[in-house]
Amino acid sequence: MTKKNTIVSRNIKKYRGKMGISQDKLSKLAGLTLHTITKIEVGATSDPRIWTVKKIADALNVEVDDLIK
Repeated sequence: MTKKNTIVSRNIKKYRGKMGISQDKLSKLAGLTLHTITKIEVGATSDPRIWTVKKIADALNVEVDDLIK
């Protein structure tokens, strides 16, 4: 797992927690599979595509920068 992905994973979990939603709910809001969300959060996806991060950011009502910094 790269440092950048660690940050993305941590931030997704943080903002998902603030919204009080499950990985399953986030996957539905983002239009992604639960498997994709899970892989990103546990770091199994070492470099998620920017459009995937954008969909997650939109679902969490945050900017992409909030997830990658």
